[in-house]
Amino acid sequence: MNSFNLYTKTSPLKLFFMVAVPGAISMIASSLWGLFDGIFVGQLLGETAFAALNLAFPFVLINFSLADLIGVGSAVPISIALGKKQEKEANNYFTCACLMIFITGVAMGIIFYFAAPLLMELMGANEALADLAVRYIRVYAICSPFTTITFAVDNFLRICGRIKSSMVLNILMSVIILGMEFLFLSVLKMGIGGSALAVSLGMFICSVIVLYPFWRKKLALRFCRPHFSFRLVRQIVSSGSPNFLSSIAARLTSILMNVVLLHVGGHTAVTVYGILMYAGDILQQLLYGTCDSLQPAIGYNWGAGSIQRVKSIAKCCLAAGAVISIGGTLIMLFCPEVIATLFLKENEKDLMAMSAYALQIYSLTYLTRWFGFAMQSFLIALEKPLPATILSVANAFVFPVALLAVLWPLKLDGIWLNTPITSALVTLLAFLLFICMKKRLSVSERAYSSSDDETTKA
Repeated sequence: MNSFNLYTKTSPLKLFFMVAVPGAISMIASSLWGLFDGIFVGQLLGETAFAALNLAFPFVLINFSLADLIGVGSAVPISIALGKKQEKEANNYFTCACLMIFITGVAMGIIFYFAAPLLMELMGANEALADLAVRYIRVYAICSPFTTITFAVDNFLRICGRIKSSMVLNILMSVIILGMEFLFLSVLKMGIGGSALAVSLGMFICSVIVLYPFWRKKLALRFCRPHFSFRLVRQIVSSGSPNFLSSIAARLTSILMNVVLLHVGGHTAVTVYGILMYAGDILQQLLYGTCDSLQPAIGYNWGAGSIQRVKSIAKCCLAAGAVISIGGTLIMLFCPEVIATLFLKENEKDLMAMSAYALQIYSLTYLTRWFGFAMQSFLIALEKPLPATILSVANAFVFPVALLAVLWPLKLDGIWLNTPITSALVTLLAFLLFICMKKRLSVSERAYSSSDDETTKA
């Protein structure tokens, strides 16, 4: 079945199981590199190295978020163009996007390589902590031109209907990274730089594998002679801005949180916060994989004028998001010690107790997170970047920073409560946008219906 028929003809429920379930598994698999990083560094290199990893990690993700901006931003117009059967335009968007990712990878790699020591100094990290963090960032910076494309190819494979191929590739990447993490850290004793190198090599190998069929013109999208234009770049940046700004804002918030944590509780508090972020990232990736994998379906049907199918697909996504989030909440609430044990050694009793307590508070985040996350994804797919950006930046930066000041008297408890309260506030904002979106879909549905009636009469 070609991608057009897959997204526009398959029943919404069947489409969900064909696309969203493998997409969620694929996203989990692709995010395991961060989890492996945390587990290997925490268990083999100790608490100080784990704290350094958490200080450096937001900067690494800022670099990768530019590729995500271009990947998501190009996926929206590509899907809509294919929905309108404009293959040449879709291929040009695809080719230009890949070139943009490589160029930004080079530029950001240079910036982070030379800026890493200053960044750690500004955060207030001591000499030993800063040295480890700088070493970690610089390995990623050197490899940046050849690894960042990994964060866009998932979108391109899903657009081509290769959902299972994307899933298999991400699983393969996780297996490669796991093997290299063990080799570099446990066998070769390469330290924290070895962890970064293991991830980078795994990403590079899988990027080469996934780009090969595009190069050989075996998929719906293929490389062509690029034709850049201001309109093209603006549309990619506009469509990808909500995800990008959300990611950047979240990383800036994490950096600010780490600075506050160093001041309030030292590197021990940074370690606990890192565990919260790793635990939350698993659920976040499940939500992202479910919603993001359905974006091409929404884009295809929106481009084809099938508004009722857009609504049905959205309902499936909302229901799945609620199940994932509530299940994750229950696991973190009742099994916090099991999660903390992944990153901490058994003899670190006080740190274990502190982490379990923080995880139970943090678990309340996902009682509401699913709705706001799904709404952001729908707005992006429908080419509504402004409300999606408002929602994403409010969630990632505005509310957390404001609450940091409001909850300051509670010290560490205030930081653990920050994310659950932020999520509740974002849900209220998302509900208001949901009402507006329903009206918009109803207007569009009536417009397409009138157009079809006039065509029939003619």
